Amino acid sequence: MGPKARLACLTVAAAIAWPAAAQRLPLERIKLPPGFAVSVFAENLPNARSMAQGAGDVLFVGTRTAGKVYAIRHRDGRATQVITLASGLNMPNGVALKDGALYVAEVNRILRFDDVEARLDKPQTPSVVTDRFPTDTHHGWKFIRFGPDGMLYVPVGAPCNICAPDPARYALISRIRTDGSGYEVMARGVRNSVGFDWHPETGELWFTDNGRDWLGDDLPADELNHAPRAGMHFGFPFCHQGDSPDPEFGQGRGCAEFTPPALKLGAHVASLGMRFYTGNQFPAEYRNNIFIAEQGSWNRSKKVGYRVVRVVVAGGKAMKHEVFAEGWLQGESAWGRPIDVEVMRDGSLLVSDEYAGAIYRITYQGK
Repeated sequence: MGPKARLACLTVAAAIAWPAAAQRLPLERIKLPPGFAVSVFAENLPNARSMAQGAGDVLFVGTRTAGKVYAIRHRDGRATQVITLASGLNMPNGVALKDGALYVAEVNRILRFDDVEARLDKPQTPSVVTDRFPTDTHHGWKFIRFGPDGMLYVPVGAPCNICAPDPARYALISRIRTDGSGYEVMARGVRNSVGFDWHPETGELWFTDNGRDWLGDDLPADELNHAPRAGMHFGFPFCHQGDSPDPEFGQGRGCAEFTPPALKLGAHVASLGMRFYTGNQFPAEYRNNIFIAEQGSWNRSKKVGYRVVRVVVAGGKAMKHEVFAEGWLQGESAWGRPIDVEVMRDGSLLVSDEYAGAIYRITYQGK
């Protein structure tokens, strides 16, 4: 299917009867801190991944292998209708909104759907903002967000497990203007970031980064990184987790040359989407904490991850790291894989699950 055909492949789906479908998900297995509860926000969403809130009661959801972008109308904490806004796209993982337009990240380009919420039931052909990014599909799917500076931040993963790719094109986080111009590299040495956010008070960038494979079960750790300024280098492919030189590419390079992680998140947990909690529903101690979705390991001898963790940040440092939600992994069998989190305007926390094709809603109901 060519680019023009892909752009035109837009369909509308009917409303879904959620209560019957929700009974199939074993929510009772999800463990949360006291006072918290989980429910199904939406289901029947194959490969649901990155999320972005609209101005109204609409949530936009990207996918990777499904090639679709969903728009979910919701009311009272539940989906009422799912619309397939676009299909046939090339790994449209990332979604972000600005000035009423939805930006969607494919592997090598950024699309824009103008006035998107007013036109959900009227299929439109998006415009191409830019197609300047590499076409490699290995770590080619992208998480995107608009920063406090109004720029669109676009990561480009390394096209490999471990290699030394062109540093101007790969293993970085870049930013562009809304029209695709002004390309600038903000952070280097980033193997594959699929989640980032800015501290609500300082406006400084924090991001997750997935560590390389095939160095054993326990090395290297995924990273939570802090980039208070542009131009920092976080080590890939020379140094992992701030203190472990790569056996092939680390020769002649010292880990002290690079910025160490703010926190080691554990090897192979697959730390992806993250958000600072800015809502008012959770207890006060959760304010400005980071929530991180861990997709879970794929090649570790004993599985790890498959959960949501909480990181307490103070003074530009990660002070505490603990499990917030778990239960998608039962022994060595997983029934769900958390991918992204989104803080809703009512203070609830959504968690997308690409494996179960669902989105969960976590609320605080008090002790």
